[in-house]
Amino acid sequence: MINDLTVKVCGITRMADAELALELGADYVGMICYAKSPRSVTLEQARDLCNRIPAGKRVFVDVATGTDELENFADLGFDAFQLHFDLDLGLATVAAWSGIVGAQSLWLAPRLPEGEEFPQAVLEFADTVVLDSPSKGLYGGTGKTGNWERFAELSTLYQHKRWVLAGGLGPDNVAEAVRKSGATMIDVNSGVESQPGIKDHAKLRDLFAALKE
Repeated sequence: MINDLTVKVCGITRMADAELALELGADYVGMICYAKSPRSVTLEQARDLCNRIPAGKRVFVDVATGTDELENFADLGFDAFQLHFDLDLGLATVAAWSGIVGAQSLWLAPRLPEGEEFPQAVLEFADTVVLDSPSKGLYGGTGKTGNWERFAELSTLYQHKRWVLAGGLGPDNVAEAVRKSGATMIDVNSGVESQPGIKDHAKLRDLFAALKE
């Protein structure tokens, strides 16, 4: 299964965790620069990690980033920019993000409550969409399992974009999630942790082993 799957391990705060994730087969590692997250890293920590993680693997993760701030982080060497936001943010901001980093590097993660229609207009500005589990006041890393059926519907409807399945993925359910959702790319975080920001190396190994079965 893993040969056909792109894997991102998010919430990286330690180089040892990034190294193991990449060794096991991760295609990307994500660093959360959202100060309210228990997995957040500072600008200096992000710079240090970017300098040590191979090019092409480094993903910046934040919430409703200001354009000036995004420009600062864009200079650190990140390869992709995963930005979470509420639906009322407005297309002008999304368009500004796309203008700064480019649609090919922008991963949009709209917070999509159950029953809410997907904001199709945002697809104009990014080639990649992350569908995470909605949770009041939180943006990702909640451990809440996503709606795999909805993911399958949206990724089929908008096949011209790359879709990333996130939310509550771990060794015990990742294979089932991929089968039911049809995902070709997944984003794992809390499901492979011992505590926020600290990856459990046994769980990481178990996750990749489950994907290889």
